[in-house]
Amino acid sequence: MSESESNLVVTDATPTTLDAYNDEVNNSGSFRLYLGDDKRNLDCRFYEAKYPEIESLVMVNVRTIADMGAYVSLLEYNNIEGLILLSELSRRRIRSINKLIRVGRNEVAMVLRVDKEKGYIDLSKRRVSPEDVAACEDRFNKAKAVHGVLRHLAERRKYRLEELYERIAWPLYKRYGHAFDAFKIALAEEQTTTATSQEEDPFASLDVPDDVITELKLYIRRRLAPQPIKIRADVEVSCFTYDGIDAIREALFAGIAVGGTENSSIKIRLIAPPIYVLSTMTLEKEIGIALLQKAIDVILSKISEKGGKMDVKMAPKAVSLKEETELQAMMERLELENREVEGDEPEVRVVVIIDDLVVMVDERSMRVLLSNFMCNFLTLRRHALLLNSYESLC
Repeated sequence: MSESESNLVVTDATPTTLDAYNDEVNNSGSFRLYLGDDKRNLDCRFYEAKYPEIESLVMVNVRTIADMGAYVSLLEYNNIEGLILLSELSRRRIRSINKLIRVGRNEVAMVLRVDKEKGYIDLSKRRVSPEDVAACEDRFNKAKAVHGVLRHLAERRKYRLEELYERIAWPLYKRYGHAFDAFKIALAEEQTTTATSQEEDPFASLDVPDDVITELKLYIRRRLAPQPIKIRADVEVSCFTYDGIDAIREALFAGIAVGGTENSSIKIRLIAPPIYVLSTMTLEKEIGIALLQKAIDVILSKISEKGGKMDVKMAPKAVSLKEETELQAMMERLELENREVEGDEPEVRVVVIIDDLVVMVDERSMRVLLSNFMCNFLTLRRHALLLNSYESLC
């Protein structure tokens, strides 16, 4: 561009269609469209802060392992790079770094230093306790679910994901502590049969068009619908009085009757006498635990009236698929052990006369006696042959 062209001043200009569209969008409160095909509009961090705070916990993904330590990506902060120093990997002596950390695995780390100008972030793995790991994983899973909902909306409508965060997620983080909790409240509010006021809707205060909110709620129902949780408890019920098994049966049926409805039914299965498993499926963990605890109290009351007793081997708790698989394997093993085999048949008794002494032995003992007899017989015969050979030589 020449010097004369650079000094030109624009005194009149005709607005284009794109300029008019952007002005209309800004005035109406709608979202701007992203017309590129590179999907750069889908890149955004989970939280409003661009960098994590010092001593906060972050979820990272290990990218490479070098002499200085492990280079990682901070998953909650748009995959910005961080470094876990070699001295911050473990409190113990490091014999093999590959046993402590592996490329591609997600780890929980603590932020030690943040240089916002240069973008350096130093992290530590050895300062993270098991309780911190559980809390960080829970927070990350919630934030990841929120991110998935907003990313789906941005991809379908060609919006910028960061703009959705600015106008939907980050205000909900400030108001409810976590946007995931606001999504759950909105989901529960839709499922209630009673009419609720608009103030109870978490999205009512957001400056977002109604059609966007409607689509957002639709995808929240699909993505965050509550999944049934299995609650289980193990008990040992026994009764050695006259009523015996009838008392146990009556007490267990009383525990089953606590469930009542189809949505809160209780099932009781026998593992191996006198151990029984109580289980129920529920959408709310606390409600399911309280239901099984009530059933246990009823069983204890009923069996105590008949002179029996009950011990709780495992208190009511939510169980995973792995624990259920182990329980099923144990029940199959016990069933196999209790199944009748050839050894369960009545023993065969044999009468043997030894030196005018009558002895009754089983079949196995008879085989042992015959085996010993044959060994002794063959030994005597061999000694006799040797003696005959010696006499013939003489």
